[in-house]
Amino acid sequence: MPMEEKITFKDQKLHVPDHPVIPYIEGDGTGPDIWAAAVRVFDAAVEKAYGGKRKVIWKEVYAGENAYNRFSNWLPDETIEAFRDYLVGIKGPLTTPVGGGIRSLNVALRQILDLYVCLRPVKYVSGVPSPVKRPEEVDMVIFRENTEDIYAGIEWQEGSAEVKKVIGFIRDEMGIDKIRFPETSGIGIKPISKQGTDRLVRAAILYALQEGRRSLTLVHKGNIMKFTEGAFKNWGYELAREEFRNRIVTERESWILENQERNPGISIEENAMMIEPGYTMMTDAQKAGVRKEVEEGLALLPSHGKGRWKDLLLIRDSIADITLQQVLTRPSEFGVVATMNLNGDYLSDALAAQIGGIGIAPGANINYETGHAIFEATHGTAPKYAGLDKVNPGSVILSGSMMFKYLGWHEVHDLIWKGLETAISQKQVTYDFHRMMEGATLLKCSEFGSAIIRNMT
Repeated sequence: MPMEEKITFKDQKLHVPDHPVIPYIEGDGTGPDIWAAAVRVFDAAVEKAYGGKRKVIWKEVYAGENAYNRFSNWLPDETIEAFRDYLVGIKGPLTTPVGGGIRSLNVALRQILDLYVCLRPVKYVSGVPSPVKRPEEVDMVIFRENTEDIYAGIEWQEGSAEVKKVIGFIRDEMGIDKIRFPETSGIGIKPISKQGTDRLVRAAILYALQEGRRSLTLVHKGNIMKFTEGAFKNWGYELAREEFRNRIVTERESWILENQERNPGISIEENAMMIEPGYTMMTDAQKAGVRKEVEEGLALLPSHGKGRWKDLLLIRDSIADITLQQVLTRPSEFGVVATMNLNGDYLSDALAAQIGGIGIAPGANINYETGHAIFEATHGTAPKYAGLDKVNPGSVILSGSMMFKYLGWHEVHDLIWKGLETAISQKQVTYDFHRMMEGATLLKCSEFGSAIIRNMT
């Protein structure tokens, strides 16, 4: 057996040995079934790619129901330390404890290890049944902030002494009398910070540039929540301009530059009227603000002019509710999406439905500043199917392919994707797809893993 070696992180870069130790959690419910299929796929892909030169040393750790049954602890310290020590790991679905204590094991792991990016690529696999007409246009990557927003878990129960104190402070000390039914209200706090926004947006922009994506969209509800989600949008634009000025162009800057290039004689005010349709109805101060924006956009002509802006990463923003509509009607316009926790939760699952369901939707939780990452199945435990060798293992398998790409083992990532895409194109699928595909061959969970291995070419 090869000697165990640790993945390390130095100079903002992962250093991956040939025989890395990777901790894994099987997961609860159907977790053991899908892990058994997935790990065979992973090992086969590594062997095929490197012919024995590289090999993963898998280290089992425990969380969820399995951990509770063994140790009377839902999330043992040893598990947290293993993920902290070995940097990169993978997990199946976990049971969320009922009652007090840890509200969600997934959220707990993200917060304890400060895994601030929830990375959710959403790409259609040809042949997968989909409820939309053109699922092949869906190919985007969501960067969901993982540690702030209402998922921070700062809330007080209706009727408690704590919530009465909070409501009293809001009403008496802050002078805010907008809580409609104070006697029966629970209260939650929504923190959104500049630091949290900056590191998420920075990671999303770097990813978009590295992967050659054409656009990055900041998704928010800033028209209503101006000092949280609105601030997220503003901070995102500020970071893009300050740190990536020569590699990005904002959408409104692109309008300004295009107007100037199409009509070199256009005045600043005429340009302002073209980028802001309501310009004539604005106050003098608002008009001055738009004209200043035009002047700042025109100052980019030496670096971004003569059409050069067309080759840069486009930074734009979109209101959350409109985004949920447009990913259905025009998904090809979205490349990378950066958003906050709750919006990202809705958006990633809605997009998963467009590509055939959460059963093949991969995910990861990453801290790009420390290198720590946990890759995970994005679906639940489905306990009624536990031990039946029935469910689709695609989510954890594709999460594993993401993990190998993160490690720099791109050949393994490509082999896994090739095997899965070919198996599905041959209509060799598990029950979730079989019931919607005419002429398909029904496979067990383990058999689907074998089909992927056979089709790695």
